[in-house]
Amino acid sequence: MKISSIEIYRHDLPVKNGPYKMANAEVWSLQTTLVRLTSDTGLSGWGETCPVGPTYAEAHARGAQAALQQMAPALIGVEVQPLTVVRAMNGALNGHNYAKAAIDIAIHDLLGKDLGVSAATLLGGAITEMVPSYYALGVGDPDEIARLALEKQKEGYQRLQIKLGGRPVDVDIESIRKVWQKIAGTGMRLAVDGNRGWTTRDALRVCRECPDIPFVLEQPSNRIEDLEKIRPQIQHALYMDESSVDLATVIRAAGTGLVDGFGMKVTRIGGLQQMAAFRDICEAVNLPHTCDDAWGGDIISAACTLIAATVKPSLLEGVWLAAPMIEGSYGPNEGVRIRDGHIRVPDSPGLGVEIDEIRFGAPIAAW
Repeated sequence: MKISSIEIYRHDLPVKNGPYKMANAEVWSLQTTLVRLTSDTGLSGWGETCPVGPTYAEAHARGAQAALQQMAPALIGVEVQPLTVVRAMNGALNGHNYAKAAIDIAIHDLLGKDLGVSAATLLGGAITEMVPSYYALGVGDPDEIARLALEKQKEGYQRLQIKLGGRPVDVDIESIRKVWQKIAGTGMRLAVDGNRGWTTRDALRVCRECPDIPFVLEQPSNRIEDLEKIRPQIQHALYMDESSVDLATVIRAAGTGLVDGFGMKVTRIGGLQQMAAFRDICEAVNLPHTCDDAWGGDIISAACTLIAATVKPSLLEGVWLAAPMIEGSYGPNEGVRIRDGHIRVPDSPGLGVEIDEIRFGAPIAAW
């Protein structure tokens, strides 16, 4: 089975009750990029990538579309095998993992449909029918964030992430303390995410002024060198998120003991093929991690959930989906959704989601 045609679509995803605020971004609406691959057997598979604005990472919607257009001609006629396609993409374009991820996800969808199995089976096999989600609260007023934290705990979420940074660090510390006052003793785990928005000075201050709160400190500063500076001076667990840009960096961070876990995005690492390798590296050194993405609709949601279903449960920190913050779905059914803090794993062939391409209009490019 070979790739016979490729179509690229774009689709707007307005943020419900926006904006969504992080240290380095304020998001009202995002443009997602979708890819449909069709094989010479007539089957189609779908992929998606949706950077959360142009400042969160070295990725943006127009960049994804340009990269996909650069690679697409070289993929026509390539065998529908994940590793074969990854190598073909790398031969056609250096870097741009976030764009390559859309193709990789579509290949898993297409191959799963051809074999009549879930993409999770291609990734090693699902070991659960439900995976835990976690909720990420944007930067906001400390009292309001604390109120929402308790609300999410009552909704069944077992883990909470609060976004911090981009303002006086005193306010961030106030948010952490007020949130912990609400959820302490409930069993809910807490991660504080600086999204690269703190100096090392501020990150150290947060840890020193909150020694009694058992939070995970996630990507407080911008560079790996910043994390190396912070690491020996803190008692809190340190997670890497935005800096974990490829498998080589993951191996370095895990092998040197730099971090205690990862917040990993499927599209950042390059798709499901690379994500499965990342999962195995983390299991080999017993490091917990998330299986989520920056933003996106049903296709991204399904991809994150399916790979999460293959992770050793004790190492799975949860799956973050943008679904609660966007309207509608990509097909006639509801799509992948969070219920009581958990997500049901799709069990139909491929990604297990129905797609109505009419919702996306005409493709912006096709081969």
